[in-house]
Amino acid sequence: MLELLQPQPADKILALMQAFREDPRAGKIDLGVGVYKNAEGVTPVMRAIKAAEKTLWETETTKAYTGLAGDPAFSDAMIDLVLGTSVERARIAAVATPGGTGAIRQGFELIKWVNPEATVWLSAPTWPNHPSILKFLKMPLAEYRYFDDETRGVDFEGMLEDLAQVKAGDVVLLHGCCHNPTGANLTLAQWAEVIAVLQEVGAVPFVDIAYQGFGDGLEEDAAAVRMVASEMPECLIAASCSKNFGIYRERTGVLMAISEKADGQPLAQGSLAFLNRQNYSFPPDHGARLVTMILTDPALRADWEAELEEVRLGMLALREQLASELQRLSGSDRFGFLAQHRGMFSRLGTTPEMVEKLRADHAIYMVGDSRMNIAGLNAQTVPILAQAIVDAGI
Repeated sequence: MLELLQPQPADKILALMQAFREDPRAGKIDLGVGVYKNAEGVTPVMRAIKAAEKTLWETETTKAYTGLAGDPAFSDAMIDLVLGTSVERARIAAVATPGGTGAIRQGFELIKWVNPEATVWLSAPTWPNHPSILKFLKMPLAEYRYFDDETRGVDFEGMLEDLAQVKAGDVVLLHGCCHNPTGANLTLAQWAEVIAVLQEVGAVPFVDIAYQGFGDGLEEDAAAVRMVASEMPECLIAASCSKNFGIYRERTGVLMAISEKADGQPLAQGSLAFLNRQNYSFPPDHGARLVTMILTDPALRADWEAELEEVRLGMLALREQLASELQRLSGSDRFGFLAQHRGMFSRLGTTPEMVEKLRADHAIYMVGDSRMNIAGLNAQTVPILAQAIVDAGI
């Protein structure tokens, strides 16, 4: 059997990370990695996580399973964080998942199960794992225009034109905030127009919110998903705790399914639990329990929110420093979009050849489509990157 396996293409980001590690040059800069790093190049354990882990170690009495859907307290805490009071709780089914990726996978599985003919529409571009999972599941997919390489902003007119072609019952995957890989986001007014189109064509929105708190703030970053959830009859939401709680390796996520009416929630809840059972039975609990402890303890939550705000403001400062330095060196405002983008990522909108030139000539690593991780910078490396971008003629 195993001799029938075919080699699979290498993951481009993992290959980039390996090439960076093997580069002997001093002063090399890694902007390809998809995790948050502080100025010292470390992905830190947040203070509130440390405190919650200590309490958990002292008080936990069992490692028994929680349930197919995970601990209900985790779902309640995440629903409150993401949706607030925007949707009646009785309409929302939710299950814990192994990370945000697990939530995306379970959402796709649900779509395939109930409507195998549904096409899933993805932004062009999107996080590479979105189309990868869909292709693996042999699900129909299509793209809607999103990023404009000229303006480095959203091609909103093209987006609306493409969404108007979506068929009733199709699913439109949207990034709730901090669009990955571009960093370009819709305004709330634009979100309202998108919702109107989705209502008109009869599409089902699936919101991937992986960076809440990394953009404009916890509440501000949730505004769009709350608008979608409150105004659409049905909605799927995948949320990740990897970034805003810094617990990447704990694999902590949640999938929510919002039914049109409360009487549809029990069926949705049972179906999500069934899917969990088929894929991995019981979801991991350690990270979910830490998140629950933090979100339900006023002191822990206050400390977590304060540290998360420090992270957000730090990335924003790096964006503003980079845009300012590029303006000074180039004498042009063409890089002003970097200060307008939000989250960890921005897309320069240049060619793979230019990206390779940055790597070869300056030991600066970013993904071939010119996505760069702003959190891979610090105040000392921003001028180095800016000079390299100008020298490369980008």
